[in-house]
This record gives sequence, C-alpha cells and structure tokens, in this order.
Amino acid sequence: MPWKERSLVLLREEFVKLAGEPGANISALSREFGISRKSAYKWLARFRACGPDGLADRSRRPHASPHRSPAAVESLVEALRDKHPAWGGRKLRAALAQRGYPSPPSASTVTEILRRRERLDAEECRKHQPHCRFERAHPNELWQMDFKGHFLGGDARIYPLDLLDDHSRYCVCLRASADQRTATVREALEGAFRENGLPWSILCDNGGPWGDDRQSPHTKLGVWLMRLGIRVLHGRPYHPETQGKLERFHRTLAREAILGSCLEGPAWQGHFDQFRQMYNSERPHEALGNHPPCTRYRRSERVFPEALPPVVYEAGDIVRQVNARGHFCWRGLEWHLCKAFAGQPVALRPGAADGCYDVIYSAFKVARLDLRTPGSTVTHVSKRV
Repeated sequence: MPWKERSLVLLREEFVKLAGEPGANISALSREFGISRKSAYKWLARFRACGPDGLADRSRRPHASPHRSPAAVESLVEALRDKHPAWGGRKLRAALAQRGYPSPPSASTVTEILRRRERLDAEECRKHQPHCRFERAHPNELWQMDFKGHFLGGDARIYPLDLLDDHSRYCVCLRASADQRTATVREALEGAFRENGLPWSILCDNGGPWGDDRQSPHTKLGVWLMRLGIRVLHGRPYHPETQGKLERFHRTLAREAILGSCLEGPAWQGHFDQFRQMYNSERPHEALGNHPPCTRYRRSERVFPEALPPVVYEAGDIVRQVNARGHFCWRGLEWHLCKAFAGQPVALRPGAADGCYDVIYSAFKVARLDLRTPGSTVTHVSKRV
C-alpha cells in the first residue's frame, strides 16, 4: 500500500522511531501509516543495516542487463546519428542493415540508444499521425518541381530548385540557383533531361516562371515543355498539399543540407550534389520500406532531343500562327490566346459540342473557343490535380 501524502523519508523516520519504542505493535503501526506489514519490516531492516540513509528510495535499475545491446553497437548507432543528425530510429536501423550488420536492433531499441546517449530532443520525440500516401505507378510518370524559398549563402541569395520523381522520391535535380528566371530553370531542366530522360508530366504550383494567375496558366517555360511532349500540371491554388512529397523533401533538405552549413555562393552546388547523391543512394526512405529512392527509380526511355521537334497536327485541323501580341486570326476576327505562344502554330479542332473548338498546341489542349454566343473569347485550359 502507498504511504500517506507527506515526505516519504520523514514518514519512514517517524515509523521506525515509533517501532523502536518498548512494546510497540508493528501491525497497529502499519495500519496507522497505511502500509503493509511486509513494507514495515523491509524499512525496519534497512534502518538497522544502514541507519537513516537506508530510508531513502533506491534505484530499481537491475544490476545486470543481459539483453542490452553491446557497446560496439551503441557506438555504431551513435556514429551514424552524428553523421546524419536528422535520422531517427527506423532510418538508422535500415542503415545498419544496408551496411551488412547482422541482426540489427529494432527501431525502438535504436531510439532508446539515442535517448540514453542524449541524442534526442523533445521536438524529435513527438509522435506524428500516419499519413495516407499516393504515388504514380511508375517512374517518370510525374515529376514535381518547385523552388524551396531562398536563403543567404555567403554574400549571395541562393534559390534551391528541385525536381522529385513522384513514384520513387528520386531527386532528379537539385540546383543552387542564383535567381528564379525562366532561363535559369530551363538550363537546370535541360541538365536533368540529359541525365534522366524526359518525364511524361511535371507538376508545379501556380507561380512564376511556370504559371501566371493574372492572365493565363501558360508561360514560355510551359510552352517549351509541351513542345517536348511533357504535360504541365498545376496544383490547386493555396493548396501546398498537392505537392506533399516535394514539401517533405524541402524539410529534409533544410534540416540535413542547409541549416548549420556556412558556405559561399559557388560552394553550395557541390554541397547540394553530395546531399543529392546521399539522398538518392544511401538515405533510407520510410515510404519506400526504408530503402533509398535509387532502388525504385530507372532512367526514362524518352531521350531529350537537342533540337526541338517540329509541331505536327492532324489532317483537318485548322492551323493558325500566334503573333507577337499573343493573338491569332480566324473567321475575320482576332482572338487573344497568350503571349507565351508568340510565334507558335496552334490548331483549332472541333470540340464535343457544335460551335465549340479546342485550341491545341503540340499534343495538348490549351484553350477552348465557343462561337455560340456573341463576343465569345478564348477560355484557357489548365490541368489541375
């Protein structure tokens, strides 16, 4: 039974003092102090053996822990944690298995080792609810693209540009960009396309240089991608969860590659290259069964053409050239499409309803034209996910 709500040591001292008086009744004293007779005799024995010091609580930790992980294993876990401070128990256990360690300890044991060695903080110990994950069925079906804000790298601003394969989480591009201009993004994409081939679709948000909410969803960069046969998809406005995998990658990039790194502008690209290699080939990914992304990624079979392929339309399509102001002429009228298509041929193709036409560029529908009402205009089409 528990002691009464007072200082335990003082209560025990009072108990042994009363129990030591002539004619003391141990059973009656036990009932008065609310303890069992077994506890009473235990504290009397400790007092006789050690005096007042014997009345203090003793550690319940066992003298021996035969099932505790060997010191060499704990040191290896500690070394891996020091090398990758953002990795938790599951990733570290997978890393031990990848390095050929026989029968690595469980993830919970690894976490306990980190706790004993003071490698965890309160923030890392918080438990998160599991998330529902969705992914494309094959590599290169969809890449996600975005800038991860910006930060000061020495005397210059760095704008990390990254592309992530939706199926494998493989980072196909990580560029320490000096700005967010179209030419900068196109140069980075050309490098990624030469290295990994062409994807079928690219998902991005609605900001520049790949989106423009003010006039239309189409930009020069998007037109170039469509010319390569790549569908440009946009997430819902103000809904970053659409690019959840990329948002999660940004958190990893910040924690494991940016925070705490003091580099000058030109050195950041080499630093990002090292992180990208580690992320793709070494770092266990929980959504992939604690395997690195390279185990699920393969290069696209669609080769990047150094020269843009010609735009070819179907027989019977009405083809018009878009002028420098983003207009094309048809049926004696001038129709405004978008300046992003300036100098490009577009096709008008009958739609599902009479009097409606789809505006096609390359292989993609980019706008809709309705002749059924006076003063009709072009309605832009943006594929959202």
